[in-house]
Amino acid sequence: MPVSMTGFGRCETNDDAWTHVWEIKSVNGRFLDVKWRMPSSLRGLENGWEKIVRTYASRGRVDISLNLEVLDAGILGVSFNQTMAQAMFKQMEQLAESRGELFTPDYNKVLTMASLWRDNGSEPDPGLAKSLTAGLENALKDWVGARTLEGDVMVADLLARLDVLRDTSAKIAERIPNILEEKKAGLRQRILDMLASVGAEYSEDRMLQEVAHLTDKLDVSEELTRLAAHLDRLREVLTAKEDAGKKLDFLLQETFREINTCGNKAQDTAVSRLVVDFKAELERCREQVQNIE
Repeated sequence: MPVSMTGFGRCETNDDAWTHVWEIKSVNGRFLDVKWRMPSSLRGLENGWEKIVRTYASRGRVDISLNLEVLDAGILGVSFNQTMAQAMFKQMEQLAESRGELFTPDYNKVLTMASLWRDNGSEPDPGLAKSLTAGLENALKDWVGARTLEGDVMVADLLARLDVLRDTSAKIAERIPNILEEKKAGLRQRILDMLASVGAEYSEDRMLQEVAHLTDKLDVSEELTRLAAHLDRLREVLTAKEDAGKKLDFLLQETFREINTCGNKAQDTAVSRLVVDFKAELERCREQVQNIE
């Protein structure tokens, strides 16, 4: 069944060494556009995570944020080079002793010495990376669940609107034969009046040609047939287990074209009102479809 492009998903994970919260928000979009907000130290995992996201969605603007708190200092991968520091201190002690002075290390200064610190965090801790990936997948499942629920509501609404469209098209089809008869009678009378005013001879063959031309000009049976086929196809797509957004958008465009042609060809006030009603309902359908994946 079609799903909505709008949704929210969340997953919180608590561990002895870390806690992290994934949040996913999405709105409609023509293509899939994923925006990430997470610690820079985890950017190396982004490509792999984006591949996972693309297995859950194909369209929409998706904002994914990660709030990570590390509780175990060892996970951060930061270490102090004690060997080098002790060697430095020993050298300074010897220098101070040669000058008859006492050397006292300034540990605040040591904290600012980049050469004494090693950052092994270029690659995240494997256990943390695995936990983060699992959390992302759970958040994605929660997000898809929300989108599915909203999609079900939207499909139900669209199916009801298709019933309205079908009823309106049926009223148009019911009116067309009367229009043809009225137009034929009017054309016949105008031709007879014109012939009488100029004293011309009446020709039944010529009259039949004019009536046939008018009938062909006003006939919308082909448009109504295609219109009914589009409405049937719209219902099929809405109830199919596949991505439907782009197909629905295309079918609505074709449906609009057919109903527009009907209104232009029929040349009837009653049909024009029905066509306006049809287009208004069709526009409501189009607005809904803009949010379907």
